[in-house]
Amino acid sequence: MLLSRGLAALTLILFSALSLHAEFLYKDDVVKNPAFSEQINAIGTELKAKTGVSLYLVMVRDLDGNQSIADFEKQLAREIKEPAVIMTFIELEQKVDILARPVSLYEHFNKQQVLSPNATFIGAVVSAVMFARSYDEAKELIANRGGTILPILAEKAKGDDIVSKYSVAMYNGYADVAEQIAAHQGVSLSSSAGSGSKNFIDILRVIFYGIILYAIILYIRGKYFRKEGKKDE
Repeated sequence: MLLSRGLAALTLILFSALSLHAEFLYKDDVVKNPAFSEQINAIGTELKAKTGVSLYLVMVRDLDGNQSIADFEKQLAREIKEPAVIMTFIELEQKVDILARPVSLYEHFNKQQVLSPNATFIGAVVSAVMFARSYDEAKELIANRGGTILPILAEKAKGDDIVSKYSVAMYNGYADVAEQIAAHQGVSLSSSAGSGSKNFIDILRVIFYGIILYAIILYIRGKYFRKEGKKDE
């Protein structure tokens, strides 16, 4: 009898621990990777402890019937306590959205920037030229560059690399939102990607723009010398 009670108590403790560990990766039908789950929950746990805000990540294959991602998020919001932010990824629709409750939490992070399809200034300018229907829309596209999810989801991948792409994209976006919320409240997160990762990305961007500038200089020099050569003839 005592043994049975002991096993029952141990089972309850283990179940509670596992439920707590999986709290911030609220639902995952896509990646299903323990390491990914551990990273997300580490950030979510620290963010909740330091700011009181719960940041949930939900990743599902598809939605039921004609349900929209917005309706799905509102349904999830009824299951959790505020203040909370829900980041949702629908694999088959390749859609991502972020819901904040109460709505005042939107002031703690830049949703448009996180969900921007453009990671860089150059990409934003190209998108503005090709797709903007007005000056204000073009200005908004350029201002909200720095997307941390959609540019990665847009990359081509095959086989197991597809799931890896999803995990990288959603981790980047989750960490980005968490860091912005923390910064808004004047705290930092040791478990998140941190400024070191962002500095590394900035360095890569500088190198990228440097290569483009160097190519333009070579092109102009080549064109100039060709003209000078024709004059000499």
